[in-house]
Amino acid sequence: MAKDPVNVNEYQELARQALPKMYYDFFAGGAEDQYTLKENVEAFCRITFRPRILIDVSKISLSTTILGYNVSAPIMFAPTSMHKLAHPEGEVATARAAAACNVIMILSYSSMCTVEEVVSSCHAIRFFQIYVYKRRDITAQMVQRAERSGYKAIVLTVDVPRIGKREADIKNKMIAPPLKNFEGLLSTQVVSDKGSNLGAYVDSTLDASLSWKNIGWLRSITKLPILIKGVLTHEDAIKAVEAGAAGIVVSNHGARQLDYTPAALSVLEEVVRAVKGKVPVFVDGGVRRGTDVFKALALGAQAVLIGRPVVYGLAAKGEAGVRRVTEMLKDELELTMALSGCPTIKDITRGHVITDRERLHSSL
Repeated sequence: MAKDPVNVNEYQELARQALPKMYYDFFAGGAEDQYTLKENVEAFCRITFRPRILIDVSKISLSTTILGYNVSAPIMFAPTSMHKLAHPEGEVATARAAAACNVIMILSYSSMCTVEEVVSSCHAIRFFQIYVYKRRDITAQMVQRAERSGYKAIVLTVDVPRIGKREADIKNKMIAPPLKNFEGLLSTQVVSDKGSNLGAYVDSTLDASLSWKNIGWLRSITKLPILIKGVLTHEDAIKAVEAGAAGIVVSNHGARQLDYTPAALSVLEEVVRAVKGKVPVFVDGGVRRGTDVFKALALGAQAVLIGRPVVYGLAAKGEAGVRRVTEMLKDELELTMALSGCPTIKDITRGHVITDRERLHSSL
């Protein structure tokens, strides 16, 4: 009998074994040369610790708040699509795991379970991720359904005016499955001679003319706070705050859009400094260890988003796999806090980590 995984990375191999190649490549792959895909993970490896000693860490608390909601740890499930390709129960299983672990799940607009099905599966705080469509009525209806169903925030992804070149999907001729959320509104049956109909579907439906002025329109159709996901520069962070964003997610879309963008972690501080505490900043991309969570918090993130680890856990062992992946990260974060002299999340400071830039400056 195979040994149980002892860390999150080992779930990736289990997922690879469990999934058809087309689906594994869809979840695991990035854009073009996949430079940014590797950088998202390796950026965390370039941050080292400055642990403090002789501090009472007999009791450790990971609990925190996100947009005012109490959660067990500064971890959220990133909006990842089509979970039924990973497991028959799809997003319902993921939602139950998030509820059991008391963390926030951000449901993807391209969920294969409906907004309402996910809500009825369990009681929990959850957010809903959207894009803006060429047909604005579709976006408006999805936002209104989410608000009626009790979702607590809207996460607007803004880095997909067109879909990135995901070469594995092109080679595999990845086909977008029907999405129940859009039944009667939109067809996913798009024919393409470029390999993946997924790219053709996205390019034919999403609004490439979306600009900052349209954030006001979105705010006008919902009372929910709006997080803007896909910010990588201080200039855009300032614009997001000016546009009324309630929070910012530093993200390069899991390295699936523009290759050779920087790792999300490497620009986190730039964004944090730009917003000057006016809104919370979250970071998405590359988190595989509890130490990674600690590093992101030390650099100013209020919480991290995890995407692929959730899908790998789901593919390997369903709801139980997602719960285990989450608990692994929480356990590792707790240990890191204890060994760094931080009994609570608020005790984690910038002084607990050293960046590669700081090491370079100190050697000059």
